[in-house]
Amino acid sequence: MSKKKETTVFRMVAKTLSGLEDILTDELRVLGAQGVRPMNRSVEFTGDTRILYKANLWLRTATRILAPIKTFRAPHQDALYRHIQEVDWSLYMGPESTLAIDALVNQTPAFTNSLFVAQKAKDAIVDQFRHRTGKRPSVDTKFPDLRINLYIHDNQATLSLASSGQPLSRRGYRTDKGKAPINEVLAAGIIALTEWDMESSFVDGMCGSGTFVIEAALKARNIAPGLNRREFGFMRWPNYDETLFTELHEKARAAMRPDLPFEIVGSDKSSKAVAEASANARRAGVARDIRLEHTPLEDLTPPEPGVLVMNPPYGERLPVEDIEALYSLIGDTLKQNFNGYDAFIFTGSAKAAKRVGLRTSRRIQLNNGPLECRLLKYEIYQGTRKLKKLERQGSEDEQP
Repeated sequence: MSKKKETTVFRMVAKTLSGLEDILTDELRVLGAQGVRPMNRSVEFTGDTRILYKANLWLRTATRILAPIKTFRAPHQDALYRHIQEVDWSLYMGPESTLAIDALVNQTPAFTNSLFVAQKAKDAIVDQFRHRTGKRPSVDTKFPDLRINLYIHDNQATLSLASSGQPLSRRGYRTDKGKAPINEVLAAGIIALTEWDMESSFVDGMCGSGTFVIEAALKARNIAPGLNRREFGFMRWPNYDETLFTELHEKARAAMRPDLPFEIVGSDKSSKAVAEASANARRAGVARDIRLEHTPLEDLTPPEPGVLVMNPPYGERLPVEDIEALYSLIGDTLKQNFNGYDAFIFTGSAKAAKRVGLRTSRRIQLNNGPLECRLLKYEIYQGTRKLKKLERQGSEDEQP
């Protein structure tokens, strides 16, 4: 890619999860993106190829980065086919290339089946190549040379190049998914919502496969979440600038914080979960930054006060009386053992959450897949923590 092409500014869209739009907006501004505008489960922005590569490398709360190439009205299938054929697809792929199309239809009476829309779009593209060259691209849904995103809402269609390839939530450190793992993007978003200062302790007393503590360690050490990914979709584009990406990748590696002056602790009553979390942490490159313990929450000895984040069971696999007893135990343990902490519980069971028995200071609505959930904040004896802080400041003021 020439220098001129590298600095050409174009429109992009970063997709995210509902409730994380403002967090992603802040991330994009820090990266240097321009024209940043939050929307529903996405954030629109402008930038050059450098910003596109940085967004894929660095964004913790984006699921994918799209580069729109055409927007048009599609009131029926003939219009959809015609508009897609008007794109010169030879700019993005060749007749020997493979492609995949991710289609999503919303509130469009003419199209009720996303698979049909994807098939129609595919036909328009391969027909163009067959008419021009006598050859046609083939479909590869897993690792295509070009992944295309097609979104239709109320007859308005947006056609985009999917620059990320596999979703950005797939950081590469988690292979055994466990029973009910939390999405990496959602975990990173929840950590951002806690406003953790990355100077005090971080604890997950029901860590499962370790996603919260691993994402916390990655953020605290300033490790780009895409640093260990082997491939992004844009690497198969005809204009891929390998030199530019290598430069950005090396800068990201050099920007890592060498060590942490505070503790990140994960514990779980399941030895299998702790072993899995340990393996995931090693793959993420943060094993030495996390203390993992095979210990139930109620027996955990927490480090100096900081932030506690947990994603306890919601009740799908446990009887109601057991899930309510579990949340009562959580509340008792917070009161007895976590003095000075800001505690956050992410749950999809409002009924069970009432058994915590503590007053929430903040409630944030989020979704975990199809489940409507809440992130609940509890300030455990916040007044005591403030008093200790004032006493510490007073003793420092008395020093000569």
